[in-house]
Amino acid sequence: MIDFDQVKSLLDEKYDLYNRPDFIENDPICIPHFFSKKQDIEVSAFFASILAWGQRKTIINKCEELMAMMGNSPHEFILNHSDQDLKVLMQFKHRTFNDIDTLYFIHFFKEFYQKHESLEDAFLLGKSSETDFMKQSLIAFHHFFFASELAPQRTRKHIATPERKSACKRINMFLRWMVRQDDRGVDFGIWHNIKPADLICPCDLHVDRVARKLGLIQRKQTDWQTAEELTQALRKMDANDPVKYDFALFGLGIMEGYGK
Repeated sequence: MIDFDQVKSLLDEKYDLYNRPDFIENDPICIPHFFSKKQDIEVSAFFASILAWGQRKTIINKCEELMAMMGNSPHEFILNHSDQDLKVLMQFKHRTFNDIDTLYFIHFFKEFYQKHESLEDAFLLGKSSETDFMKQSLIAFHHFFFASELAPQRTRKHIATPERKSACKRINMFLRWMVRQDDRGVDFGIWHNIKPADLICPCDLHVDRVARKLGLIQRKQTDWQTAEELTQALRKMDANDPVKYDFALFGLGIMEGYGK
């Protein structure tokens, strides 16, 4: 049995080590850090999180390429682009994310930002006082994102949902960026209607491996219930900000190779 106090002490130490500005440069979160306008941060962060699979250097390069295609003003581009402007986006591809997916994302954002000031509104559709608020929020967001009759079937795979039992790593990472508030300068904390206490820990390969090694996960597979199980364990260490330990788990896994 792993000692709880020892695990907490280790994670507190690694959280302090990795939640620092020098973390930004080599992580996809550097993409929204290029911007200061709230909507630019939201759009670029959403793309950066959704495209975050593969080597981090490649992810960052592809996101920089996409932002350049939108004139490095994504919100302005989304609201005011012409059909001619969209042609350049047909050259964009990252792994299985292609031009069809890119154009639908732009379509969704245009429809959305014509009516809303902040993307946060799209994640409040499932808001309630229930303990599984984030589960309902992500399910509602997925339905909302693909409500258009123009939504391609193939694009649905790029937005995870607990309805498909996914751990929803990328969306949970995006939410961490937008919601968590501290003075470290990494996460943005620009959304205020979702509390850090509500967040679910992003559960990727590295986080999963380290969490199992530390005894924070018992469930055999990695799915939404696993992400909830991990988050519940982290809430025992910090009920108000459990997902801060994502820095520690990720750092231990990818930087230090812990648990290999």
